[in-house]
Order: sequence, then C-alpha cells, then structure tokens
Amino acid sequence: MSSPKRRLLVTSALPYANGQIHIGHLVEYVQTDIWVRFQRMRGHEVHYVGADDTHGTPIMLRAEKEGLTPKELIANVWKEHKRDFDDFLISFDNYYTTDSPENKKLSQSIYLKLRDAGLIEMRSIEQAYDPVKEMFLPDRFIKGECPKCGAKDQYGDSCEKCGATYSPTDLKNPFSVVSGATPIKKVSDHYFFKLSDPRCETFLRDWTQVRTPLQPEARNKMKEWVGQPGDSNLGDWDISRDAPYFGFEIPDAPGKYFYVWLDAPIGYYASFLNYCESKGLNFEEWVRPDTTTEQYHFIGKDILYFHTLFWPATLHFAGYRTPTNVFAHGFLTVDGEKMSKSRGTLISAHSVIESGFNPEWFRYYFATKLNDSMEDLDLNLQDFVARVNSDLLGKYINIASRSAGFLVKRFGGVVSDGAMNNPLLADIASASEKIAELYEAREYAKALRTIMELADKVNAFVDENKPWEIAKDPEREPDLQRVCSVTLEAFRLLSLYLKPVLPEVTAGVEDFLSVPAMTWNDVKTPLSSQNPIKPYKHLMTRVEAPQIEALLAANL
Repeated sequence: MSSPKRRLLVTSALPYANGQIHIGHLVEYVQTDIWVRFQRMRGHEVHYVGADDTHGTPIMLRAEKEGLTPKELIANVWKEHKRDFDDFLISFDNYYTTDSPENKKLSQSIYLKLRDAGLIEMRSIEQAYDPVKEMFLPDRFIKGECPKCGAKDQYGDSCEKCGATYSPTDLKNPFSVVSGATPIKKVSDHYFFKLSDPRCETFLRDWTQVRTPLQPEARNKMKEWVGQPGDSNLGDWDISRDAPYFGFEIPDAPGKYFYVWLDAPIGYYASFLNYCESKGLNFEEWVRPDTTTEQYHFIGKDILYFHTLFWPATLHFAGYRTPTNVFAHGFLTVDGEKMSKSRGTLISAHSVIESGFNPEWFRYYFATKLNDSMEDLDLNLQDFVARVNSDLLGKYINIASRSAGFLVKRFGGVVSDGAMNNPLLADIASASEKIAELYEAREYAKALRTIMELADKVNAFVDENKPWEIAKDPEREPDLQRVCSVTLEAFRLLSLYLKPVLPEVTAGVEDFLSVPAMTWNDVKTPLSSQNPIKPYKHLMTRVEAPQIEALLAANL
C-alpha cells in the first residue's frame, strides 16, 4: 500500500569549518542519509541540504595562523568536507556555506523581525579582554587553574579533570590562549534575544512538551528548561560578539557581529534558498507558518539546546514555520572509549578512504547500531570485522554468487516466470511494510536484523535445494532454473531493502540484474525473462584484520 506523497526538507548539523570530518561526525550524516534515501525510494519529494558552519573567533584565528584570509580558509575546508561526504555517499541535494549572501540576508532580516517584536535588548556586560591582541576572549580562549580542584591549563568554562563549570572570571591565574597575556575586564554593549520573555516561555513550553513529538529524552531535558508557568529556567541569549570577529555585522550596530549560533542554523534555510533559486522552487512555500511541508533536523545530543529552544523560537517569532521534529543521536565511542588521537581512534573520514576501506562497510555497521534514541553507540573494531564479513559477505552477497553462475551458463541469464509465486518470496515480500516502518522510525538496527533474518531463510533454501547437486542431473534442468530464479528474486528483494544503507552496492546489483533503479514499490516487480541477468561480478570484498591495524596506525 503506497502512502500519500509527502514533501520533506531534511538537514544534518553543520560541521564547523575548523577541522576535518571524522567517523564520529559520520554517524549523523549516515543516519540522515539512510532516512533520506528511504524517503526518496517511497516516492516522496525530499530535499536534503547542508553547509559548512564558517563563522566565529576560532576560524579567524586559525586563518591568521596559517597566513590565509578567513574566506580562503573556509573555501579550502569546504572542499575537504565535500570530498569526505561524497566518499561516504552522503546524498546532499545542496551543500553550501553559512558565509553566503543568502545567509547574510536571512540572518539580518530575521534579527530585525525579532527586534521589531520587542525580543532584542541591548545590555552592557563585563568580559575578559586580551590587552595585547586587543580583542574580547570567548570562554574557550581563556585558560587557567580550576577554581574547584586547582587543575592547571583548564578552559574558561569548565574543568576537564573534575567536571566543574564556572565563569572565566573564576579561573585562577588566567591567561589568553591567543597571546598568553593576563586578561583584563572590560565593558561592552551586547545584544540579547529575550528568551525569558513570557511569550517565548509559553511558546517553547507548548512546542517542546505538547506540539512536537520529540524523543522522550529530549522532551524531558527541555522540560527542565521550560518548567511550569512562572518557573522557567530560560535565560536571555547573547547573540552578539565584538570586532574583530569573522561573521555578519548586526544591522545598525557598527563593530557588532552575530554570534555564530545565531546565523549557523539560519544557514539551513540559506542553503535551501540557494537550492530553490537554482531549481526554480518556491522557497516561501516551504517555510511559511501554514505550510504543509515537513522539516526535520538530525543532530547530536550535545546541540539539542540550540535546536529545540533557540532555533524554534527564532523561527516562530520571525514569522517562519517551526521544525516538524528534531532527531538527536548519541556519541560514538571506539572499543568502549572516547575517541583518542593518542590511541589512533580519532579516525578521520579521509584516512578511511586512503586506507582502502569500503565506506559502505561503515555505513552498514553504523546502521546496525542506530535506533531512535539518544544513547551512545560503540564501534567495536573486532565486531566490525566480524559483522561486515558475516552479514554482508557471508549472508547477503553470497546469495547471488551461489545462483547467478548457473543461470548465466545454463539458461542464458533468463529467470523463470512465476518464481515470485514461491512461498519463500511471498514471505520476504510481505516484510516490506514492517521494514519500511522501521526505517521511517529510524530503527535501523531492527530493520537490518529483520533483513538478515530473511537472508538466513534464503540461505537455508539454497542449502536445502542444493543447486550444485541439481546441476549434475541433466533431467532436472527445470528444477535448477526454478531454484536459481527463486534465489535471485530473493536477492533482489534483500537488495531493495538494503538500498538506503548500501546505495553503491545496490547500483551494482541493479546493473547485474538488468533492472532500473529500484523503488520501494518494486517489491511487487519481478525480474523479467525478457531482460536476462548479466554475468556475476564481485559486489564487495571482505574486511581483513590487518586493515584495521593500518587504519589505526594512519591516525596516530
């Protein structure tokens, strides 16, 4: 049963243009991409957009250190990020930058709408200032001794040793990371988004607790902030930074710039606007408050606060539609521990490709771990090798290699008409809606378990019918063609179910089976005797343990 056609705008969080993409980042993009590819297979109109997050003090300082302008630096990093996403088959419709004319226009327009709504307030605040570099210092650019435990070389907002949080002014013996100088205190005018305004409190309480089907963990976390009427923990949000700063200048405020977290999420819309203008789509139709389109954001749980409080409030009070939902995932650990440069487990995306790994190995393994919760997931390297080889090679790919050769050599690649009437194929085809529901719900681990259980049934069918034995008896040619045809039809169905996860392998399968690009409805479309299959070619190789060792060594 086909579902009504939906119109979906989907985003992943914007990677900061101050570092490379590593496999921890890729969990999110793979999660999003699987969902997007599934929705496209269902026939929905889906637009998946992203961008590099390019503004802020770290970008400015790194560019200066490397002898580049900030724009030169972010252009270089954009190319690296886009290369990595392409290598891992992340199917963005548009991958852009937050340092764009579209983002500047939208950010300034949204700010002015918030100001006109009485939600922007200017206040004088005292901040740490570097007297040598002549710049105000973000918390992370101040270090010193923890005021709680005395640990040296701790950042200005939290202690990595004891976990304490504090203000930069609480640090003992503070120093500027930029120049080494002792910061001084200096007053500056800043602009605040009045999130504590009763209008914002009322809206966010309704949006997070009633209107939006947030994950239970996310809803409970937001409840701590929105509280009950008269009991909110929402504070006003400082959305400005002082020059020198790489970003967009605030209208009517010379020397003041939008804090990166103000214009970064607006970058979702800027990327989509850029895409709409290139494709002739009506941007306003997608983002106006009464639109029937859907809007989904995939993010890490560490930025939930920005996406479920600041972002929907910004959109709502600036006259835009709010997200249909925000999907947060947990962090990636490697062999049960946080990723570590010293242990070689802070694995860059590019090193995976340079080490000769198939990116679909990682796409599959991550998918076997992903569900609809915010729990962390672990990349166990021994399990990775075993799971990929057992599931993908032993259970799935092996099915095609066990039957295709007989069909090509003995029957010209022609599949028997009526093979789909076999009870095994009826069983596999009947699972399509269950698997679709699991993909829709982001329960990828359950979906893949279901698919591999079906693969087990197919392999049991092959073992029971033994086509290699049937092939020895000239009088059983019809049986051989029937068994191999049923097996290949089963392989087609399994490939269709795996297509969101393994797009490149599936493209090879489609070519091998002489079928057009498969959609979800093709569960009902049997292989045709009019289009013989092609000779089988290896679709995937095994992963070997020495490859893991080489990958870790490459990241030390």
